[in-house]
Amino acid sequence: MHETVNIAIVGFGNIGSYFYKVLKKNKNRISIKTGKMPLVKYISAKNINKKRSVKIPKSKWIKNSLNLPLMNDVDIIIELIGGSEGVAKKLVFSALKNKKHVITANKSLIAKYGDELALLAEKNQVNLEYEASVAGGIPIIRSIKEGLIANNINKIYGILNGTTNYILSSMEYGRKNFSEVLSNAKKLGYAESNPISDLNGNDSAAKLRILSSIAFNKKISKNKILTEGIQNISLTDILYARKFGYKLKLLSISEIKMNKLSERVHPCLISNNSHLGNIDGVLNAVVIEGLPVGKSILQGEGAGPGPTSSALISDLCSVLRGNIKYPFGISSKSRKPIAKFDVLLHISSSYFRIEVKDLPGVLSSITKNFANNKISIKNLLQNPDKKNKKASIIIITHENLEKNYKNLILNLNKNKFVIKKPTFIRIEKV
Repeated sequence: MHETVNIAIVGFGNIGSYFYKVLKKNKNRISIKTGKMPLVKYISAKNINKKRSVKIPKSKWIKNSLNLPLMNDVDIIIELIGGSEGVAKKLVFSALKNKKHVITANKSLIAKYGDELALLAEKNQVNLEYEASVAGGIPIIRSIKEGLIANNINKIYGILNGTTNYILSSMEYGRKNFSEVLSNAKKLGYAESNPISDLNGNDSAAKLRILSSIAFNKKISKNKILTEGIQNISLTDILYARKFGYKLKLLSISEIKMNKLSERVHPCLISNNSHLGNIDGVLNAVVIEGLPVGKSILQGEGAGPGPTSSALISDLCSVLRGNIKYPFGISSKSRKPIAKFDVLLHISSSYFRIEVKDLPGVLSSITKNFANNKISIKNLLQNPDKKNKKASIIIITHENLEKNYKNLILNLNKNKFVIKKPTFIRIEKV
């Protein structure tokens, strides 16, 4: 007879309910693999009376979740509330202080307070597990901490948000505009009713902070990350990109440059033939570059009840096996801060779409702006709209500094021939 380990689940929405059913169905298999029998002892949620797909005995419900860390018959607390403040924060801090193992899917909490929580977990000899916080069904965190432990990682990047990837893929293949695709994504459940953190890149940025810290063995960066979302991406740019052999993706990119940390989240044009260029729909994918492994690619569904539950079960099994591990792979004392790389020094090729008045001398004026900012043009396409007396000028540049692109955009905005702010998208080699 295997030893029983008591679990409390806090937060019982779609994810919590699904996880409960998966755990109940697979408890014997988990017991065989870990030598421990997991038992959901208590459940707590904001609304106990809410109709759910699973029936829970009244004896399991706890009204005040903050009482759980103080209860002697609770060994593991699984936090599925979300958010970096409020009950979630209080619960996790209290649980670790009271020597309870914690498993969470809360990326916001880990990205903001991960260093403090890790120190607390180490002090009290308990586990803080958060595989489900990044890329759901992809075991990226455990892969970096354990599978790639022998590697000196210098770059990690990929598609970390399934909602935005679905939107961009649907715009391209369905030839539909942003608002139409977003509306459909909400109907299908791929986007929340208020998906702003997905669309503006903040969700991906939080995940990137976590991955950077683990990959480079550093404190979680408090630096402002260059973060641009997809709200202003148009079908027009996606279709022009195709003509030049590119796909448009929202990428999260973290790398060490000049012994400093560069973190960026923004739309990118990448080659049609690249691996990431062929990751469509709600899939996520992460690329890790280092030595001696070279390049490793992991892909899978990044969100939803199934992938999230898979990650939660993985963390649970790790705890049940009894291994007390450093939450970020190495001790908190060994993790040092790292200086921020100046994003203005970043070098890339780029795509510009400039809407101009269709008049003699306009093209010459535009190309002169590029030359004045020391930016060399690789490809140029001019698409006139005679009816409206305007034209679209599409330019692909050779590699140049971010600061030169910023200066160029300022100059173009002052150009009397330019109708509206130019579209600027970086091109990444992946």
